[in-house]
Amino acid sequence: MQQRMYGSLGYPVSLLGMGCMRLPRVFDGKGGASVDVEQAVELIRYAAQNGVNYFDTAFTYHGGQSEQVLGEALVGLRENVRVVTKQPIAVMKTNSDIRRNLESTLKKLRTDYLDVYLVHNIMASSWQQIKDRRIYDEFVKLKEEGLIRSIGFSYHGAFPTFENVINEYPWDMCQVQQNIMDVDKETTDAAIRLAGEKKMALVIMEPLRGGGLVNPPPAVQAVYDEAQTKRTALEWAFRHLVDYPQVSCILSGMTTLEQLKQNIALFSKEDMLANNLNPSEREMIKKVKATYEQINSIPCTGCEYCLPCPNGVAIPDIFKRYNESVMFDYFDQPGRAYMLIKRGNADATQCVECGACEKQCPQRIAIMEQLKKAHEKLDGWLE
Repeated sequence: MQQRMYGSLGYPVSLLGMGCMRLPRVFDGKGGASVDVEQAVELIRYAAQNGVNYFDTAFTYHGGQSEQVLGEALVGLRENVRVVTKQPIAVMKTNSDIRRNLESTLKKLRTDYLDVYLVHNIMASSWQQIKDRRIYDEFVKLKEEGLIRSIGFSYHGAFPTFENVINEYPWDMCQVQQNIMDVDKETTDAAIRLAGEKKMALVIMEPLRGGGLVNPPPAVQAVYDEAQTKRTALEWAFRHLVDYPQVSCILSGMTTLEQLKQNIALFSKEDMLANNLNPSEREMIKKVKATYEQINSIPCTGCEYCLPCPNGVAIPDIFKRYNESVMFDYFDQPGRAYMLIKRGNADATQCVECGACEKQCPQRIAIMEQLKKAHEKLDGWLE
């Protein structure tokens, strides 16, 4: 497994990290789901025993179950790995909540300390509140007590606010969304360079856009096929990020043992190094991005921050079906899936346009309008 130094903190981490937002789940048949604990524990332990030493979760992942499952899985392995989790501003109603939530997190993770603790999902809309309430200072107190060893933040949004955030405090690390499609939409190359200049640990999330970059449509695959070196879309997506020397770790939300083994094999290749791409390959990736952008899909990563919808609308699932239909010009299976969503009263017609979902969406999707578009495309195909 390739490793890189974790910023200026003095220790290496596996270049592949395990994100615990997409652990395997079991469904109750009524629209509900919970973590498949047995499978998730097996997955995490296999990762920790086969080169992955960086595990990322959050207070709210899987309805709070993710931290608990990770803690269970790492029993006997804790000293060999770095455990990272995050607390969102939404659960910090008062500053005293910050300590209370951390204490709950430590119990669930079965550990006395966190290697890194992040202010979760900073956005332009929440940044002023974070400063006004001196949230960073509260984290410093926890660090002084030894409950956390490093302070970081995760960020979704454009570069100007990111620049303000990263320059405001002496953060130890930052976590940003980056992938082939987001090089000029999210925190951009400029953000990656800035983190490098500050010698901060830089962790990448959503490297595969919620898995959407793994199975490219025919037009995109044709671009990949032009490359002199033949690689899967999965490998090209990861290599795009490995290419940046500033990147410390790339998180992947692996759901199956097959995915995990495939990723471990990729990140164990001797040439998975910084500056691994040649100029023609970098140009090819730009062409891949341009080709994707010609396909009118919805940029949903399936993160589920928009859930639960007060009216039960299955937002990420609807967008997934829509994207499948337009990207592959194939409506039979997505239409069938939408029919089942509709029968469960979770389709787009249940939306009352309260706007709660749009406030939580890190991709800043106009969810209410996109639901209408998806419904128009998918409704009635098999009824």
